[in-house]
Amino acid sequence: MAATVKASTVEVGTELPGQSFVLRRVDLVKYAGASGDFNVIHWNERVATEVGLPNVIAHGMLTMAEAIRVVTDWCGDPAAIVDYGTKFTKPVPVPDDDAGALVEVSGKVIEVLDDARVKVELTTMCDGAKVLGMCRAVVQLA
Repeated sequence: MAATVKASTVEVGTELPGQSFVLRRVDLVKYAGASGDFNVIHWNERVATEVGLPNVIAHGMLTMAEAIRVVTDWCGDPAAIVDYGTKFTKPVPVPDDDAGALVEVSGKVIEVLDDARVKVELTTMCDGAKVLGMCRAVVQLA
């Protein structure tokens, strides 16, 4: 599948449609099974708070994966992601309830590169705090 966004229609400042993602404890269990990351801070509230965390926290890589969905949904092709990186700035606490944690992601094009590539910056927030810093992707457009 090729990227569906045409490079000729994108300029610096182009905003990507934002999205919100809910992370619940069951999502952490599923991610742990898929990734093999069974670190106790992702499922045991007592241990998580004993080590100074506010609660059980989402896996950083799960949060990162949810954030990049804004870009892959926008461009129409996960294979169009040429580069992606971030810094984990704050944990995403996941309460033991039906509401879970709401992660809100927005993005915009910050640079148009050569060969129909663009650099996108993502802003990823949870409870009013930025949870991913320097979250950027390079995308190969059609």
